[in-house]
Amino acid sequence: MIPRKSILAISCCGVIALGVAGCGSSDDESTASSGGGASGLSGSIKINGSSTVGPLTQAVAEQFNGENPDVEISVGQAGTGGGFEKFCVGETDINDASRPIEPEEAAICKKNDVSYDELQVGNDALTVVVNPNNPNDCLSVEQLAQIWGPDSPASSWSDVEGADSSFGADIERFGPGTTSGTFDYFTDAINGEEGVQTKDYNNVGENDNQTVTGVEGSEGGIGYFGFSYYEENAQGLKALQIKNPDTGKCVAPSEETVQDGSYAPLGRPLFVYPATDAGTKDPTKSFLSYYLDNVNDVASGVGFITLTDEQLKKSQDALASMTG
Repeated sequence: MIPRKSILAISCCGVIALGVAGCGSSDDESTASSGGGASGLSGSIKINGSSTVGPLTQAVAEQFNGENPDVEISVGQAGTGGGFEKFCVGETDINDASRPIEPEEAAICKKNDVSYDELQVGNDALTVVVNPNNPNDCLSVEQLAQIWGPDSPASSWSDVEGADSSFGADIERFGPGTTSGTFDYFTDAINGEEGVQTKDYNNVGENDNQTVTGVEGSEGGIGYFGFSYYEENAQGLKALQIKNPDTGKCVAPSEETVQDGSYAPLGRPLFVYPATDAGTKDPTKSFLSYYLDNVNDVASGVGFITLTDEQLKKSQDALASMTG
């Protein structure tokens, strides 16, 4: 298994030296392949999509290649929406997604005769991070909306109603691009409408490590991304607790609070969407089976929140139904 630190370092660049060299845009692909095996499987699998799910898929792909070295797997990170643009016109075999497919995306898939299934592969605590010098420990959805909302958001921390009044640093926002599933999920959960957010922020695209360095370097910095990125960089960041809208209690992001539902509304499922045409044939069929058989072990090693037994069985049943 590849260490978590290595996988996350790879994910920010989008390329791993085993297949393709060099760093480019967020749409670059990591390729896992090697030669000399005798498993009987060969061919290629094209995957794209979420930068949140990408490191998990890449880790599974690397482990799968240890047993099936003649299969080449490319893992791009164009964002959930950017990935569906490719997937729904038949350019990829699997799309990683940090949110469910949208109706308009499903319509494009249908128009192009791309059928698919939805497999949950993990859970995530969408984590809001601030600079360690920020004295605030917990924010409500309403307070987050004051910071990230589309209309005249707060410009300094002292403008946020109910926040620590002693802290007056200017707010500097860091967040993903508009094709990101994380962007879609966060804006819907916090601002009440998907895609609606202030334009006054540092758009990091699919490179969540820019959010890490940005918030670390700005006393008033704030950003959001998947839990695995926080786990990898916890030493230089503070994860805010989120006030549960139903209980009023401040809840920290963790495996336990996501799985028990108390980390609301920012606990979320993570998915892969395999195309039926590819998923019913090798090597994609064997890769998907391997993915679900090993995902919880791999996930815990690279900072992801594992599936519950019930969630795993649901995904395995869905895959069995798809592949026959």
